Amino acid sequence: MTARPVTVRSEFQLRLVVPGAASLPVRAGLSYDANDPYAVTVAFHTGPGGTGDVVQWTFARQLLTDGVSAPVGQGDVQAWPSSTDGDGIVCLSLSSPSGKALFEIPVSELVEFLSMTYAAVPTGSESEHVDVDAELAVLLWAEPGT
Repeated sequence: MTARPVTVRSEFQLRLVVPGAASLPVRAGLSYDANDPYAVTVAFHTGPGGTGDVVQWTFARQLLTDGVSAPVGQGDVQAWPSSTDGDGIVCLSLSSPSGKALFEIPVSELVEFLSMTYAAVPTGSESEHVDVDAELAVLLWAEPGT
């Protein structure tokens, strides 16, 4: 019997930090798929009321986990704990050739999401969810430039 794929999803109201102005609310969805057990995807909903395009970033689940209690990350994705108005937050900094953005995530909601991901795939068991042979076949047989 094949195990059913496990996906964890949560919707968040983040704050986009705008230098010299009030922060802006941004709707975002976090998702975790046991088929890619080391990664978390954040889908930012752009436009007024979050009705525009969706911009996705995928990065290590461990980065968010570590960012709850200490500064972590180098380069394009960094996270660190902080607080605003007495509420615990995790700051998430994203950089790309198009620009930079700093988001504030409520720590309690993030910890709840991460707890669900670790219930689905506990630390240390990630490799049990990766089909290494299939991944290698894709890499070795991919057309050049694809």
